[in-house]
Amino acid sequence: SPMYYFICCLAVSDMLVSVSNLVETLFMRLIEHGVLILAQDTMRHMDNVMDMLICSSFMASLSFLGVIAVDRYITIFYALRYHSIMTIPRAVAIIVAIWVVSMSASTIFIAYDDHKAVILCLLTYLLFMLSLIMGLYIHMFMLARQHARTISRMQRKHTTPPVTSMKGAITLTILLGVFFVCWGPFFLHLILIVTCPSHPFCKSYFKYFDLNLILVICNSV
Repeated sequence: SPMYYFICCLAVSDMLVSVSNLVETLFMRLIEHGVLILAQDTMRHMDNVMDMLICSSFMASLSFLGVIAVDRYITIFYALRYHSIMTIPRAVAIIVAIWVVSMSASTIFIAYDDHKAVILCLLTYLLFMLSLIMGLYIHMFMLARQHARTISRMQRKHTTPPVTSMKGAITLTILLGVFFVCWGPFFLHLILIVTCPSHPFCKSYFKYFDLNLILVICNSV
């Protein structure tokens, strides 16, 4: 099933986020303590590469969450046509397109070198994708529940196909919930950087940045 290709890519993108964060944090700590000494240009290039990897991996992760939601939606409401709509070649084309767009957009963001503009673009993309995903899931659960009740009334018993079809959606809803919990504090950090960087509350919240990164890494687990 194409869904497993998407889930695999979601796992890969999440792992890339964590590995990039770990490597960047490790280099920062080594440089701060004087263990590693690098030229200024080398340090800047390494930082740009790490930021590009983190940014592209995050965009890919969020995109795959959205694609999985669309895939589940088609599975539930267009079950008879699913294999003609979501073919393996189409799934591969979607995967390639997501990675190419994520890498290209991240490279442009980092090359542009305006932190506020990059943060605003990421936040806009996050809100757009989360709105799409939440809209699909709400519609999915409401209509699936309605269909299950209708079939139950017609046959005077509960039928298993609607429940079976919903298992994948329920599992992926848990994944989405974990995504919210793990990435929420980090994106609150980004929002505060843009809105109130000098406010006392914001400054105190910025001290927990390392904890926010740990939560992001936990999302991969």
